[in-house]
Amino acid sequence: MKILHIDTNHPLMIEQLSKAGFENHEDYTSSKKEILKKIALYDGLIIRSRFSIDKAFLDEAHNLKFIGRVGAGLENIDCQYAQSKGVMLISAPEGNRNAVGEHTLALLLSLLNKIKKADTEVQRGIWLREENRGYELDYLTVGIIGYGNMGKSFAKKLRGFSCKVICYDIKPDVGDENAIQVSLKQLQEQADVVSLHTPQTPLTVQMVNHLFISQFSKNFWFLNTARGKSVVTTDLVQALKSGKIKGAGLDVLEYEKSSFEDFFQEELPEDFSYLLNANNVIITPHIAGWTIESKTKLAQVIVDKIIQNFVS
Repeated sequence: MKILHIDTNHPLMIEQLSKAGFENHEDYTSSKKEILKKIALYDGLIIRSRFSIDKAFLDEAHNLKFIGRVGAGLENIDCQYAQSKGVMLISAPEGNRNAVGEHTLALLLSLLNKIKKADTEVQRGIWLREENRGYELDYLTVGIIGYGNMGKSFAKKLRGFSCKVICYDIKPDVGDENAIQVSLKQLQEQADVVSLHTPQTPLTVQMVNHLFISQFSKNFWFLNTARGKSVVTTDLVQALKSGKIKGAGLDVLEYEKSSFEDFFQEELPEDFSYLLNANNVIITPHIAGWTIESKTKLAQVIVDKIIQNFVS
């Protein structure tokens, strides 16, 4: 079987797939149009997020048996159409869930303890103690929206604290010893902290909007290490200005390109400028699942699944 790799990954992937008998071809620079001309030659495709795999692409991939996406989400693939053509979709949420859980906790503790504000002030020669008095996580209720691999990982990290952890998911009976499953209404009534761990789907795009935010009983801290397009940035900024959202930790942004590689433009959106300058907002460049360890684990998970399904 021939596999085309169109995004760079850990070298163990090609090494192990070659040992397992696969023929590996690498093309990290050709355009989508150029890839289309030769995709019919391949049985497998390995991607991260360089470009979308749509119907037109899949129609040219006559021999494609699987697509391996080195990451958790599959939103850059027309999954329904791929599956209708018998293409197996392989992702690796197990590979970076621990990294995402740790990063989310880091964002939360930094927000609660006003680390960004205090550090910035000290660097400017300003020494304020009372103004930087923080909050203890032990006394808060953390609400997790989306209780799959990433949500469960974050809940596991919270076990060392005495905080109450609740979760909401569209699937029933996913709660466990680390989080009590509740309805969305119950989560909105109880949560002091809201952490988003949902995939990007038609149901979740622009889910966090003015109406959604206004339905929370308490003012709350907001964390997003999932997908940027789940949040209406303008509504988030308004909630930060009003105090409804007490602070935000954002690893993903609405403005990102589908490749997640960049989003900067010559003229920054006004709302983004606000986020950059706010003392109670922490922004990281889509790196929650981007650790030294996860790079290895993501590749290994994909390799293991390919070999399990396609090597007799």
